[in-house]
Amino acid sequence: MQRQTLTVKDVANYLGVHTDTVYTMVKINQIPHLKLGKRILFTRESIDLWMADQVKKSIK
Repeated sequence: MQRQTLTVKDVANYLGVHTDTVYTMVKINQIPHLKLGKRILFTRESIDLWMADQVKKSIK
């Protein structure tokens, strides 16, 4: 069974960016995330939907 949540490091690897970039995106609410205490987590589904939305925005 595949894990449903991703860490900052996972998302950085998935997007091909540095972890600092992901932290900045979280800080300015640019990327969908959830916080559990001090942990920042993402769902794979929300990241995939967010990426698809970013592609649509870039085409307009």
